[in-house]
Amino acid sequence: MPSVLVTGASRGIGRGTALRLAAAGWDVMAGVRQTGDGDALAALGSGRISPVQLDVTEAAQVAALDGALPARLDAVVNNAGVVVAGPVELVSVDDLRRQLEVNVVGQAAVTQAVLPRLRASRGRIVFVSSVSGRVATPMFGPYSASKFALEGMADALRMEVAPWGIRVILVEPAQTDTDLWRLADREFDESVAALEPSGRELYDKHLTGFRKTIPRAQRAAVPVDDVTAVIERALTDRRPRARYVVGRGPRVQAVMAAMTPTAVLDRALSAGTGVPRRV
Repeated sequence: MPSVLVTGASRGIGRGTALRLAAAGWDVMAGVRQTGDGDALAALGSGRISPVQLDVTEAAQVAALDGALPARLDAVVNNAGVVVAGPVELVSVDDLRRQLEVNVVGQAAVTQAVLPRLRASRGRIVFVSSVSGRVATPMFGPYSASKFALEGMADALRMEVAPWGIRVILVEPAQTDTDLWRLADREFDESVAALEPSGRELYDKHLTGFRKTIPRAQRAAVPVDDVTAVIERALTDRRPRARYVVGRGPRVQAVMAAMTPTAVLDRALSAGTGVPRRV
């Protein structure tokens, strides 16, 4: 049976991917940060899920993969990620650094660690990116920056490892019905409360406007199963595409964004995320 490492498997897309692939007959190494999460996942995996302690930002845990993985590995799904949101001016440098460490550097570190096995198996590398890796929106500058960087890295890697028969694929969902979006309003309020009073005052209209858009985004979120089905396709299609956009709406958005003049696109995205015309 084929084997796969899935990072960020404790919840959301990663958890759903681990369970879907296990049900399809894959042997799944599920990267989790907490032992309890791994035990709970393994109990649902019909003996096909093996938890691996893995914080992608911890060099020692990434290095330990060599001893934790089976001799043959057919694929890796680089899913671990975090979201740092807010006006770029107000995001702390430490938070920005954490955003890039998890979403970009951590993905590179895991990929480097497993490439010798994937070279031997002529395997596949899947990066869970986002439509935000194609279209940047106000209030998500750090997150978009990480996904733009991830896409650039994946594009380069795709060409570099092609001579060994390794396929590199990007999966690009938009809003997904995970805890991240279900709790978005609460987490946003907590993030705003943590800002310096001067920053809150300066961006008050932006923050108020964006807060009003969260329920609409929550309603538009697609089920996790929609995303995990696309990830399975990326792993099993005989001739996988370089990119899979999840959902008809995001596909239309990506195409229209590429065709729309920048000034027009800026106005549309600003209006859609509550940015005021004047302050």
